[in-house]
Amino acid sequence: MHRFTGRSRHQALTDVLCAIGGSVVLGAVLVHFGKVPWWEGLAAVAGGLALVSVSVLNIVRRDPMFSTAADRVTLSRAVLGGGCATLIVLAALGSDQHRSWWLVLLAGPAVLLDAVDGAVARRTGTASAQGSRLDMETDAALMLVLSVPLAFTLGPWVLAIGLMRYGFVALSWRRPALQAPLEFSRFRRIVAAIQSVVLVAALVPSVPVPLATATVAFSLALLVTSFARDVVTLERRQGSGTAEGKSVDGHI
Repeated sequence: MHRFTGRSRHQALTDVLCAIGGSVVLGAVLVHFGKVPWWEGLAAVAGGLALVSVSVLNIVRRDPMFSTAADRVTLSRAVLGGGCATLIVLAALGSDQHRSWWLVLLAGPAVLLDAVDGAVARRTGTASAQGSRLDMETDAALMLVLSVPLAFTLGPWVLAIGLMRYGFVALSWRRPALQAPLEFSRFRRIVAAIQSVVLVAALVPSVPVPLATATVAFSLALLVTSFARDVVTLERRQGSGTAEGKSVDGHI
């Protein structure tokens, strides 16, 4: 449990500003090496900041505001993801390849660090619902970003991986039963991890497109299965009038 002190808000603001500054610097470096017109560079840096803002706003909205060592790991992932978004905007504007080694070099560590923030939270005794929410929102934003370049290469159907979680949230607005917390599921966690690894692997330029297509399609099938299982579970729970599950263990 996190203990709030008079320095908690100051530390959170520092972490937020560092994440924003890091995103701007990384984006500027990528744009500089890309040698693109200023307006393309500005759009690319803004794309990176858009992803980082998802994580930043998650911390700013906390009441009281605080951040932990695990949150700083997650913010670092967001900055790397922002760099991916910058490269993807440049590619969309025709200044870079949709699948590139630079993209893989940024996306790989961002995905690997997903296994670190939770471990840091447990080791430091700072695990919290707010931290889980930050991790989940960052994961969702990163998956959406990584699915975009593959949509250009493999087809728009790949976007279903990045949009699945947001579709689930939108559906929950019409189906209140889907707003209930989900119990921990090892299957759900494994499927979420597979999405990240598969997307990064498919972005490797040397991976044949047919192989990338088959792998991503299998990954999407697993994700659909995971979401379907949870929808059925939550609807049945609502029908039986039970209120099980208190953990914050949502989808990617």
